[in-house]
Amino acid sequence: LPLLEGIRTARAIRRLRPDPVPRELIRKVCEAGTFAPSGGNRQPWIFVAVTEAERRAWIAERYRARFREYIVPTLDRAEADPGVPEAKIRNMRAALHLADHMHEAPVHLFVAGWKRRGEAQSQALFPAIQNILLACRAVGLGASLTTVHLADGAEIDAYLGLPPETPSCALLPIGWPEGKHGRPPRAPVDEKLFFERVPEGTIAPR
Repeated sequence: LPLLEGIRTARAIRRLRPDPVPRELIRKVCEAGTFAPSGGNRQPWIFVAVTEAERRAWIAERYRARFREYIVPTLDRAEADPGVPEAKIRNMRAALHLADHMHEAPVHLFVAGWKRRGEAQSQALFPAIQNILLACRAVGLGASLTTVHLADGAEIDAYLGLPPETPSCALLPIGWPEGKHGRPPRAPVDEKLFFERVPEGTIAPR
């Protein structure tokens, strides 16, 4: 798979089959994460792959409760509003499906990392996360990025054996996709790219 094609088609996959993922494949995508850049080559990342059904169920129970609390009222309002694009509603439904079936996702991959000067280094971990997502695309796995678990972050980190000095910043549910990889809808790059200076009035408030 050519690199740029992989980048363009690594959409979020939230509908996953429950079939197990070999440990060697988990290791392979995490190894890709270790080749991300980091300031001073500190490599602060730590990966925790949860694959045992009982432990996944424990995590999923907390994730599902938090996500439903957040998304269900928003989804209800969106479905009642004819002005909300159908694509946005589909995305919310897919995210809700993931939450309701989180226990079935064969791999819950948590990305954590060392603090520096008492502060979390999320900026140093997200390049590694993107590498893992791209590696999943390359080997045919589906994955997505979520941070909902942070609502119960301290409890979940303790469950994972992570000390306070190495908090998690993201959860990647990984598995074999039910659907297919493909290009997500994106605005043209020429709407986002400027040379030398952004013309006044070009960027409208959202």
